Amino acid sequence: MTKKKPGYQEAISEIEEILLKMENEEMDVDDLSEKVKRVSLLIRTCREKLLQTEAEVEKVLKEINEQDS
Repeated sequence: MTKKKPGYQEAISEIEEILLKMENEEMDVDDLSEKVKRVSLLIRTCREKLLQTEAEVEKVLKEINEQDS
């Protein structure tokens, strides 16, 4: 069963939590590689959501500009 992709805010919160543990040296070295992979996936998810949102906003703005013309 695949895990559902987190929302943007959930992803940011998880990234912050992992980074805090790393900064405070609370993370076991054995878990470090796995957490780095997880952060990479979360960053990719955030980037995708930001790009999607940007495209949607640009579409709406274009439609507004076309209506004003």
